Amino acid sequence: MDNLKEKTAKGLFWGMLNNGTTQILNAVIGIFLGRLLTPAEYGIVGVLTIFTAVAGAIQASGFTQGLINLKKPTEKDYNAVFWFNISVSMVLYAILFVSAPLIASHFHQPCLVEVSRVVFLCLPISALGITSNAYMLKNMMNRELAIINFIALCLSGFTGIMLALHGFSYWSLVCQQLLYITLTNIGRYYYVRWMPSLRVDFTPVKEMYGFCVKLMITNIINTLNQHYLTFIFGGLFPIKAVGNYSQANKWNTMASSTISGTIGQVAQPVLVSINDEQDREVRVFRKLLRFTAFLSFPAMFGLALVSREFILLTIGAQWLDSIPMLQILCLSGAFLPFYSLYQNLTITAGKSNIYMWCNICQILIQLAMIATLYQQGIMVLISVYSAFTVLWLLVWQMIAQKLIGIKFFDALKDTIPFMVISLAVMAATYYLTSSITNHILLLFTRILLAGLLYVLIMRLTGAKVFEECINFILKRQPAK
Repeated sequence: MDNLKEKTAKGLFWGMLNNGTTQILNAVIGIFLGRLLTPAEYGIVGVLTIFTAVAGAIQASGFTQGLINLKKPTEKDYNAVFWFNISVSMVLYAILFVSAPLIASHFHQPCLVEVSRVVFLCLPISALGITSNAYMLKNMMNRELAIINFIALCLSGFTGIMLALHGFSYWSLVCQQLLYITLTNIGRYYYVRWMPSLRVDFTPVKEMYGFCVKLMITNIINTLNQHYLTFIFGGLFPIKAVGNYSQANKWNTMASSTISGTIGQVAQPVLVSINDEQDREVRVFRKLLRFTAFLSFPAMFGLALVSREFILLTIGAQWLDSIPMLQILCLSGAFLPFYSLYQNLTITAGKSNIYMWCNICQILIQLAMIATLYQQGIMVLISVYSAFTVLWLLVWQMIAQKLIGIKFFDALKDTIPFMVISLAVMAATYYLTSSITNHILLLFTRILLAGLLYVLIMRLTGAKVFEECINFILKRQPAK
């Protein structure tokens, strides 16, 4: 138990450091690029995100999670998945290459023919690193992942900024993406030191396919769920509106994925190791619930609080229309990390069919609501999407209760206190700082005051998750 606890704590620490550093660097890079590029230029690349994301889910085909879910994956397993991913990626790139004129026509942007064909090169490039990434996640090599992401982000971000400064417009974003993926793959192979064999045997792929194909479908659904609003807006609204939404969604995703990524990097490996011990699994899951709530609610509600000052000071007044979008997205974004936790629980239980159908039902209902309400405008669509995102968590909780017996009121007991405290802290901070007119002073005062209030309340209430985090940070010697 102590070894698992220590391993989980280290995984969470390096996962948080990895995702936190990644998002901070993304924020810095985004600030520079946001000032150098216009909403329309962001929109050009933003509308392609759904195609690369869906194609990426297809080429991975759920085998990353499939490999992690194996107790002891072999060299033969990794090699079979590698060649399968490569084969699929080449087919997908050929299809998208031919489809480029249709994509450009849909968005009424002729330049997308050339741009999309370059952007879609990320598919065969990223396919080279899918297997090595699965190996690192399986073995919880979160420290190494943090180093790789840091170096890749710094170099690709610097390149993107330099290209934007020299007038390369949306091409700076394209080059940044391709360079990041390339550098990430190089880093993975440096640490894993695994090379594929030319002796290809797809037997392991066939054995895992029944489980993984459901994960693939679900990953596609999740990807559509994250990006289809950009796609829909591209056909319904001016490209500037798409750019504003893309910018707001980017900041929301960066913040929420910091917590989601931290939890996701440890949840599946840890839960797989104890999925035959239900009482222990419930205890571990509830602790992960508390840790998620402890991080997610103050982070996302805090971003909603300072969103106006943050946007105006970082990327400028040209993005003013993205502020209310960001505020709404942050409220639902606080609940997104819980999706990662519940979904990993379902996967480790081997219930990829439940995982798939739950996500399919979610997106079908969302699409129906959007089809009904799209004429009401972009803000109404975002609001409806956000509200439904929060409510659908109740479905995942019912699934978790059937799988491991965790009760609804226990989940509420683990999460609601952190939500209430976070809301109270942000409300108090808002009123205490409402008289400040200087944007710089207001931003830093709100961040500092909200942080101090939250830490103080955690200390006074004796929150165990807070004490454990402090003890881990201050701990000098590893567990015996």
